[in-house]
Amino acid sequence: MLNGPDLLAKVKELGDVSKSELVRSCGYVSSKKDGGERLNYTAFYAALLAAKGVNLTDGSSGKGKPGRSLSYVAKVLFNGNLLVGKAYTSQLELKPGDAFEIKLGKNQIRLVPVGAADGEE
Repeated sequence: MLNGPDLLAKVKELGDVSKSELVRSCGYVSSKKDGGERLNYTAFYAALLAAKGVNLTDGSSGKGKPGRSLSYVAKVLFNGNLLVGKAYTSQLELKPGDAFEIKLGKNQIRLVPVGAADGEE
């Protein structure tokens, strides 16, 4: 099974072929009990994303509900509050009592740790 730059080069080399041929040519094939072949699309696409620098496991601390991922989207609640959940504060290793300065810009809100130098944001 090809990975990294080798995988990207092979995909580029193959050009406009069917998805099954692409997966097969890159080595993402396993054998079924009956002797047939199984194309491992999920493993192929995960390796392709990793080769392009997209890591699907980054940022997950292994805590929380299995199978649930962060959306990185927050919505204003009915009462006007904006909630940043525990999964995000855990990822940043924030602790109770950590304080932030709220900076408002055109259609944006930035939270800057209190006492951070201008370049540390």
